[in-house]
Amino acid sequence: MGAERLQKIIAAAGLASRRKAEAWILDGRVAVNGEVVRELARRADPAVDEIRVDGDPLPAPRRIVIALHKPRGVVTSMSDPHADRVVVDLLGDDVKERVYPAGRLDRESEGLVLMTNDGALMEAMTRPGGAVEKVYEVAVRGWPLAADLKALRAGTVLKGRQLLPCEITAIAESKRSSQYRVVLHEGKKNQIRRIFKSIGHPVSRLLRTRVGSVNLGDLTAGQYRELSSAELEQLRALAGVAVAEE
Repeated sequence: MGAERLQKIIAAAGLASRRKAEAWILDGRVAVNGEVVRELARRADPAVDEIRVDGDPLPAPRRIVIALHKPRGVVTSMSDPHADRVVVDLLGDDVKERVYPAGRLDRESEGLVLMTNDGALMEAMTRPGGAVEKVYEVAVRGWPLAADLKALRAGTVLKGRQLLPCEITAIAESKRSSQYRVVLHEGKKNQIRRIFKSIGHPVSRLLRTRVGSVNLGDLTAGQYRELSSAELEQLRALAGVAVAEE
């Protein structure tokens, strides 16, 4: 996690809101490595520093997963000086834990992004070739040839890098475009956009509808929800992360 302000760490541990944590600090109820702290600007790293409130050590933050519907134009990052908004800006004060996006979804794409503070689960979800597949609905310009789609399914080569095989299933066609359901087992940067562009059919819309066992469901753009304990257990089992690690 790195060094952060004490009030943020206390809130992430679920003990209080940031405002209430600030009051505790000013009242001298918080100590770092045995030293009482009264400065709101004080920073600490819970991984290396001993932080206590009223003499009791901070509890470990509970591990959660947030399912978020990322709108177009929002960057999947914790911070970006060139972006108007990043995914963490969409989370409200009800999410006290510091969560990170598990994998990418480029700026112009939309759909499901999972955010978590569970490092083991995040690593398992983003591991190439893992069991946590990603499902997309993709609209492209024109109508790709069957031979080109077959080559993409087998795993094409982009800039000298061999991609894993993927699933591409036709959904619908119109006068100017065609739509596909694409299933990936890896997540290279702009992968779907790049492979369709390589066969001359640029992507006009890309929506991620599922990550592993978690569906986008009826979440509208900008909305999010916390996974239930049953959903979290199912996702961990799929990813191969032992439930006993919780």
